[in-house]
Amino acid sequence: MLHPARRSLATLVAAISLFSFFRSVMPAAPAVPDKLVVLTFDDSSASHYAVARPVLKRYGFGATFFITEGFTFPTNKKDYLTWGQIAELHRDGFEIGNHTRDHLGITEKTVPRLAEQLAVIAARCREQGIPTPVSFAWPGNKFHLAALPVLQQAGIRFARRGGEPEVPYAVGGGVAYEPGADHPLLIPTTGDARPTWSLENLQRAVAFARDGRIAVLQFHGVPDGEHPWVNTPRERFEEYMAWLHAEGFTVIAMRDLARYVDEKSLPANPLEIMERRKSAVPPAAVAPPTAVAPATRLPK
Repeated sequence: MLHPARRSLATLVAAISLFSFFRSVMPAAPAVPDKLVVLTFDDSSASHYAVARPVLKRYGFGATFFITEGFTFPTNKKDYLTWGQIAELHRDGFEIGNHTRDHLGITEKTVPRLAEQLAVIAARCREQGIPTPVSFAWPGNKFHLAALPVLQQAGIRFARRGGEPEVPYAVGGGVAYEPGADHPLLIPTTGDARPTWSLENLQRAVAFARDGRIAVLQFHGVPDGEHPWVNTPRERFEEYMAWLHAEGFTVIAMRDLARYVDEKSLPANPLEIMERRKSAVPPAAVAPPTAVAPATRLPK
């Protein structure tokens, strides 16, 4: 008969062996494939339902629609979605993300208001049978590190910022998302669609989707009635999506990054990768050649 200490050791060894066995037979998360694109839409534009929805369904593309009740959302249903349409986007299989109630620009002064801003959109979603959002887009593309714990507490797993600080907003380009190096709540925009864009701009942005990197596309209205400086004409949007489909890109919602990314793998310093990119890569090398935006920016 084994001594109790030996029995305990034998049990521990057996448990470790069993765990190792299951790890060896369980499928690992797939590696990030080339041509992986995250497709996102900001600001609750009515064209997300009227134009983007049928095009995306035609190609079987995923997408995240970041919802805010800011701007003239409450009264202007010519340019903005209804909550009924938002719920239908969810039922179609698209992701509904959080963009704060008021499109609140996040600064040191506004961080204390962020939890309530997130909670309102989450509550609206639940009223419509939509799950509490797990993805977030920083309003105006500006971020503040003090807001990261607030997002985490609200259940946000992935959050998209703009192309800054690596690429100035006026340049219009961005950089690819590098899992493990980029904080999952500070995922950079790779391409921020503008009225000046052509197919070449889109092609240059998604060309970064290789070697473990992911291209993250940011659209506003397709078209955008209230914010012409971020407008994408319908015909251009349809051209972009047709090209992505023809070229065999995998187009997913932000939540679907969980299939490929360990969101618990956090960099020690979230700003390190941004500083390294700024010093190593000039903006001209990463920005689409003609994507120069007007001086006007999204309201905070």
